[in-house]
Amino acid sequence: MNAVSESYAAGPTDRPILEETVGANFERVAAEHPDTEALVDVAGGRRWTYAELDDDINTTAKALMALGIQRGDRVGIWAPNGPEWVIVQFATAKIGAILVTVNPAYRTSELAYVLGQSGVRTLISAAGFRDADFVAMVAEVRSDASELVDVVFLGTDDWSNLRARADEVSEDQLRARMASLSNHDPINIQYTSGTTGFPKGATLSHRNILNNGYFVTDLIKLDVGDRLCIPVPFYHCFGMVMGNLGCTTHGATIVIPGPGFDPGYTLHAVQKERCTGVYGVPTMFIAMQSHPSFENFDLSSLRTGIMAGAVCPVEVMKRCVGDMHMSEVAIAYGMTETSPVSCQTRIDDDLERRTATIGRAHPHVEIKIVDPDTGVVVPRGEPGEFCTRGYSVMLGYWNDEAKTRDAVDADGWMHTGDLAVMREDGYCTVVGRIKDMVIRGGENIYPREIEEFLYAHPDVEDAQVIGVPDEKYGEEICAWIRMRPGRAALTVESLREYASAKLAHYKIPRYVHVVDEFPMTVTGKVRKVEMREETARILGL
Repeated sequence: MNAVSESYAAGPTDRPILEETVGANFERVAAEHPDTEALVDVAGGRRWTYAELDDDINTTAKALMALGIQRGDRVGIWAPNGPEWVIVQFATAKIGAILVTVNPAYRTSELAYVLGQSGVRTLISAAGFRDADFVAMVAEVRSDASELVDVVFLGTDDWSNLRARADEVSEDQLRARMASLSNHDPINIQYTSGTTGFPKGATLSHRNILNNGYFVTDLIKLDVGDRLCIPVPFYHCFGMVMGNLGCTTHGATIVIPGPGFDPGYTLHAVQKERCTGVYGVPTMFIAMQSHPSFENFDLSSLRTGIMAGAVCPVEVMKRCVGDMHMSEVAIAYGMTETSPVSCQTRIDDDLERRTATIGRAHPHVEIKIVDPDTGVVVPRGEPGEFCTRGYSVMLGYWNDEAKTRDAVDADGWMHTGDLAVMREDGYCTVVGRIKDMVIRGGENIYPREIEEFLYAHPDVEDAQVIGVPDEKYGEEICAWIRMRPGRAALTVESLREYASAKLAHYKIPRYVHVVDEFPMTVTGKVRKVEMREETARILGL
């Protein structure tokens, strides 16, 4: 088999990898562009130049050092998008603390697990978000988080009291700390849903995330003066890496439309701040395009952006280019474990490539498609498991060598579990998932985690969770449930009530199907393919 016909490709290497820490890179850019706007909080009406933001970051960095945070200590952040989130992201990077990003949709069982598993020493938290009382939830789990020393609630005296401690640490002490860091050090732990019932903590270095943010926005030609609207969550790579680091590595402006995604706020922010780019998963773009006042917003400043998290429908892409002026919008594909992006379309790609593919290999990244059983690279045009290698592959799962070995092989290839096809032109398409992962509106959901949760229900004997087609979210969750003898059938309403305080909203099944038995193979394995087909038939999907 000649090299051209093999499903292997390597991205361009003409732009060198950044060999700096996140803090050093930020300070270099801030020194070059001190008066350029770095951060705009549209909802709060606040804005910072690069020089002002650097000052604020240094204040917070010194305050955290005064609190006793050492290099390698874990600092958790549990909050929706806001300027303080960005400040904490860069402050922890400057002092070598490992930022543990916690999903604001998490409830007590997930929060307790993440704080305990990562050994968070200091938690910086919102007081609440939407209908959730974070203060009460932290109080409930605090005794389980054995290494948790300090909790700082944003928007309260806690935050100002913390920042007041910056004077206890000198500029020389901060400089000495920064000089002691390596760009190969771990700097971020992001939890990604696990098939074994609990999330796994993907551990990422300065080098991982700084470069991925840099190359993602390099490919959409983001530069000084560009303004990027970021409605995607900061707790996820899409927001904090592709968004925040994507901006700061190029001297562009981070525009935060609001704490959580709202189509109206996002459109308003683009218009008001004359944004040149906007990010989102397809459902976000659909929501913006369906907004009743969509036609009234002036989006003529837009040029680019990124859509990721799910396949982009053709009509949505046409409207992004036509009605939203995003002629240079790109599609990106990746996973938390690869910092995240491995493939991206280019700004001059045609409509077909932007809607039918995930793009081609990212700079300084290798990709290959292999037979999942043999590991042999398959010919182009044939499906196999998508694997990637390069600077972007995580350091490993936090405190879990066995799972790390399962994911990253001895040659450094990350096995994604996604089934993909590499075309003759080097562009790839994702055709399915080896382990039945559900992708709902850009959120990766592993059925196993929800099944483990449902097993704890007193009336449930067994549960199987599958993804079923959904027009709005791409997929929705359906739980097939076997009840204990003599127990009343579980309804969607009663399940939602049971789960709402303990499980993130997007993981709660939309459909419940009570059965006496599951379809099984001869060897006793549950046939999820058959369950999906049956559910689609019953629900008329």
